[in-house]
Amino acid sequence: MALGQQHRFTPHSQSAARTIPAVTEMSPSVAQWLLGRARIVIGLALALAPAAGLAFLSSAEGGEDPRSAYALATPNNVITRLQSRIDTGQTALAYDSKRGYLPAVLKALHIPVSSQMLVFSKTSVQKELISPHTPRALYFDANAYIGYLPNARSLEVAVLDPRLGPVYYVLLQKPQERPLFFRTVEACLECHATRISHYIPEHLMRSVFANTEGELVPNAKSFVTTDASPMVERWGGWYVTGRRGSQRHMGNSFIEKPGDTVTKNPEQGATVTDLHRLVDTSPYLTPHSDIVALMVLGHQTHLQNLITQAFYQTKAALEQEKASHYVHDTPHRIKEACEPLIRAMLFQNETPLKSPIFGASGFAEQFSAHGPHDRKNRSLWQLDLKRRLFHYPCSYTIYSEAFDALPDPAKDYLYRRLWEVLSGRDRGKEFAHLSASDRRAIWEILLETKPAFAAWAARR
Repeated sequence: MALGQQHRFTPHSQSAARTIPAVTEMSPSVAQWLLGRARIVIGLALALAPAAGLAFLSSAEGGEDPRSAYALATPNNVITRLQSRIDTGQTALAYDSKRGYLPAVLKALHIPVSSQMLVFSKTSVQKELISPHTPRALYFDANAYIGYLPNARSLEVAVLDPRLGPVYYVLLQKPQERPLFFRTVEACLECHATRISHYIPEHLMRSVFANTEGELVPNAKSFVTTDASPMVERWGGWYVTGRRGSQRHMGNSFIEKPGDTVTKNPEQGATVTDLHRLVDTSPYLTPHSDIVALMVLGHQTHLQNLITQAFYQTKAALEQEKASHYVHDTPHRIKEACEPLIRAMLFQNETPLKSPIFGASGFAEQFSAHGPHDRKNRSLWQLDLKRRLFHYPCSYTIYSEAFDALPDPAKDYLYRRLWEVLSGRDRGKEFAHLSASDRRAIWEILLETKPAFAAWAARR
């Protein structure tokens, strides 16, 4: 996952908003210089230009580009709410002389230190600071992702906004009375909203072939990591701590020189419980880059991307129906938007574990304690790590603000599909991996812990 950083910002503070002029307020020569530096169509305009400049932005496929509304909309998420508390004096972020605002931000957002993962591939715009000797640390919970590099000028932040999808911020690493999170648009969307994603913002978690400097090997494959990824294709460019049994992965290893064949000896990614032989971890909050955190991250980012796609695609279908009064293909478009999500929520293509997985940081225990529990003390957050990632194969992202913000027709489709699969009415091969006890347990947990689903089921 690459969290971008460029110093073209939109501040989330009324006082700071007046310090950055819109392009139309600048002198013609300054505006021309700035716009000349824009690298893509959305360019600097997405961060600074007035609404009139974005209203007509269109994608290559035609129609309105999702990035237009995305750039103009006012986010409402965990970072904007934290910024509001900072602005009103309800929350203060203490500045640490060694790691800046990192400890305070993690504490304010309730992100566990045990979630730390270290990535050494140069896959961020701060790539000049990243190397196998100075990896980038990532920390996360169900809503936010924090990127930290020792001696970097800022923290990188990504959050899942319920109505916008991934939104990106930076927080300058210098003491301030009331720190400001600045929203970044242009630099992040260059990688996070491309033709592949239909210009809808998405998270990126990549596995790459990297050399001993952290540079990506030219023309080598890279892999987007999800819970469906074969283990042998995961975590190239990442450090990995924990025990993974007989399973091999791409972590903890390098291509020795650019002229080598782009393959890796899987034994290079052997079990590592202590990174001291590979990197000095003293600048970081823990000595770990936890394998379980990496597995959960792959699942979560994939699901959040599918929720975001379902939101944008369903919204577009409904808006087109309203504008044209043509409803015939709307149900089909909603199905196309939501069916990939329901299948991923129920782990249709998950790669089974061949050996038990054991983390090294305590993340697994902390993570499994999350979430609402039913009367039998069961939770969709409970990890398995013996046969599969979760004990009950239904994604905990169903409890997220982003899921709840889906348009009603999308939620109705998803709830109906859950009912069909969990009740056994849908016994297609796509869900053959779900045993009768899996289906019954998930159904019972959802009825007790997801009131909106229970209300929907009661109306049937």
